[in-house]
Amino acid sequence: MTILVTGATGSVGRKVVDQLVARGVSDIRALTVNPDRAALPAGVVPVRGNLRKPDSLDGVFDGVDRIYLAPAPEVVGAVLERAAAAGVRHVVDLSGEPDSWWGTVSNAVEDSGLAWTHLWPADFMENSVSWSQQIRATGTVREPRPETATAPVAMDDIAAVAATALLDDDHLGRAYPLAGPEVLTRAEQLAQIAAAIGRELTFRRSDRAETIAALAPSMGDNTEWYVDNVLLGYSPPTDTLPITSVQDITGRPATTFRDWAKANADQFLDG
Repeated sequence: MTILVTGATGSVGRKVVDQLVARGVSDIRALTVNPDRAALPAGVVPVRGNLRKPDSLDGVFDGVDRIYLAPAPEVVGAVLERAAAAGVRHVVDLSGEPDSWWGTVSNAVEDSGLAWTHLWPADFMENSVSWSQQIRATGTVREPRPETATAPVAMDDIAAVAATALLDDDHLGRAYPLAGPEVLTRAEQLAQIAAAIGRELTFRRSDRAETIAALAPSMGDNTEWYVDNVLLGYSPPTDTLPITSVQDITGRPATTFRDWAKANADQFLDG
């Protein structure tokens, strides 16, 4: 069985590669724009191509049975046409509910006629790295709703679910909302980062404009989208969050935010 990981040097895709290697998969291909700089594990075959440029994907899917599909809503239809024509059987996609901003990906995958498994994570633990510049500079984080509660999930856990789904046909035709193991407010997340780095940190409620200005040095062009769609637009009923999802699918406990913060403390500390 040959598995192709798209976005293989990206934030989640690279972790999917590692998860597959850890499970002893021997035939892994990794799609990357620059194979010479990919720094992939031994035995993983780099394949040159850009997911967002479908014309660069000729031949990429030949001999591939299954793919992990990173989200690329603007070109997903053209990518899937090439995958289907090459004989790919199963797509595990990182996407979102049909009515969400990533829903076009899951809809296109289902329309492709390929077997599928959807992964629908909500709040990523790694999103808190967007606070790093403010933490280093002032020790104060500015956001509009510090009381908003979510169940952030670690990218390592998303990758573990992806690897599980790629290797087991029991997950065909399943859509998996994913969350971390505990519900935390934004302020509680910051408190756990403070404990991890041994520094007092504060949360200050801010309006939209001030929040964008505070996050822009870390997030760049994605700042306004993130503020509008995540910080102001995402407020799930906490009793509906799938806090057991990672363990239910993979058989191992999900990463807690406290453990993630300890493992990633250096991202919030002065260099």
